Amino acid sequence: MNRLNLPPYEIKMKQTNGKTYILDILRRKFIVLTPEEWVRQHFIHYLINYKGYPSALLANEIELTVGQKKLRCDSVLYTRQLQPRMIIEYKAPTIQITQKTFNQIFAYNTLLHADYLVVSNGMNHYCCKIDYEKKSYSFLKDLPEYKDL
Repeated sequence: MNRLNLPPYEIKMKQTNGKTYILDILRRKFIVLTPEEWVRQHFIHYLINYKGYPSALLANEIELTVGQKKLRCDSVLYTRQLQPRMIIEYKAPTIQITQKTFNQIFAYNTLLHADYLVVSNGMNHYCCKIDYEKKSYSFLKDLPEYKDL
């Protein structure tokens, strides 16, 4: 897999029936390794180990329903009251982050009303803060530490 612009961690992987799996510490199970999953697992470890995000408040693959359509948020950070605080969308390292990526995460946020939206392809990371009172958003220079949210 590609080297990412994220700190390394002690990766747990296994091979079964010719497929490679990576341990998802949030779902507590091995997941088929894809380039997007590689980014997700590195980013989650970065949030927990370097930014102080509590693993108990993070969840992967959150399903949303819009009418008949089912959508999946890659990761969500919740408040201690279990309200969505941050939505995180991952792309493979070879996928460029475009306006379409941001449109996708903004669509998820129409349902969740999170304060922060994050997009990462493992190489580039973008975080924006939503200001609901002013009906605006601003991109942050860095991903905030959990204590600063």
